[in-house]
Amino acid sequence: MSTKQILAFLALGLLLLGGVHLFARNRWAQYEREMQDPVDDPPDANVDAEFIFSRLRYRSPLDRGGYGRQRWGTDANKGERQFFVAVRRLSLVNIKSIEQIVDVDSDDMYDYPFLYAVAAGHWRLSDSQAERLGKFFERGGFLVVDDLHNEMEWAAFMEGIQQPMPGHDWEELAETDPIFGVVHSLDRSTQISGYNIVYGQPYERGGYQPYWRAVRDDKGRIVAAAWMNQDLGDSWEWADDPKYPERLASLGFRFGVNYIVYTLTH
Repeated sequence: MSTKQILAFLALGLLLLGGVHLFARNRWAQYEREMQDPVDDPPDANVDAEFIFSRLRYRSPLDRGGYGRQRWGTDANKGERQFFVAVRRLSLVNIKSIEQIVDVDSDDMYDYPFLYAVAAGHWRLSDSQAERLGKFFERGGFLVVDDLHNEMEWAAFMEGIQQPMPGHDWEELAETDPIFGVVHSLDRSTQISGYNIVYGQPYERGGYQPYWRAVRDDKGRIVAAAWMNQDLGDSWEWADDPKYPERLASLGFRFGVNYIVYTLTH
């Protein structure tokens, strides 16, 4: 074997070792290029817990052909990592310190009954993906969607929901709904703004009025909940930024806790 071949094999080995090291350090290293704000795993990333928060990895026409950040990865994964710390402080939920990424094409969806999707006003579901989502609902799954703004995005989101649930419409959750008081007593008139609030604008993409919407199944159970014209993911992601209002970060954490506990108790 020539010196050039030996050096080539050594270079390849170092490259492979580097990839293994990266994967060992971060559970979702293979998706980091698709995320907006990836961070390293915490020391207890491999410690089991009673509750696992999962994020939906869906497809969007706005994705860059599989290169660079994708719509599903908005606020990921710094946003949820900081949220998990707050869940442990604001509730008794034993939550895993890292999220589970669930691909829309995988039956792994059935193993994680709480599913979080961001910017789903830009998703597009194939027939098989919609069928899988419908089975997820039928088996007791709960989907909460964040970072939806304006009625155009809402219509695109609902188109995806109604693929597996034709005829099921949405509703505005009443102030008296248990979801607003299951742990923390919260006011549904609150708007949890994205980072643009630091520039004096509390809304995004023309979504002025905050809404807390839901879709129920035939038995009246909420299967999909929506944080409409709001951006709780930003409130989690930027909670450590002095420019982002502490009041909104605290409320964003508390709303998220309520929705998790609601799914565990209803």
